[in-house]
Amino acid sequence: MEYLYYLANASLTLRVVQCLHARPQMPVSFITVIHQIDGWVIRIKLKGQVSSQEDGDFRAFLNELGISYEPPMRVQMALWSLEAGQCPVDVMRRYQVAIVSHGSPEREEIEAFRQQFVRGLGYCPETLA
Repeated sequence: MEYLYYLANASLTLRVVQCLHARPQMPVSFITVIHQIDGWVIRIKLKGQVSSQEDGDFRAFLNELGISYEPPMRVQMALWSLEAGQCPVDVMRRYQVAIVSHGSPEREEIEAFRQQFVRGLGYCPETLA
């Protein structure tokens, strides 16, 4: 079971990560966080099935924050490569995507990416708010 969503900014992405940390009953296999110029892609892959109630509740939560996402082929290939165990740095180079985190993301990883990006730009774009 997996969830693939597009979120508008870093704050919403952090809310999803925090929600998953607060739900130890969700059997998360890995989470992939990708930053794009106009938003964030988050893929949550579960180890197994959850009840239809839990699935519905979690989908409702995700739908409040973002939209279900159909990635372009380049992003889909990057996601498949990460799942197959390829090194995130190699995947970033090959598919030209900004992988912020893959595995079990922590709030600090996303915050560090955001701060470094803003520092490099000299201002905070809406997607990093």
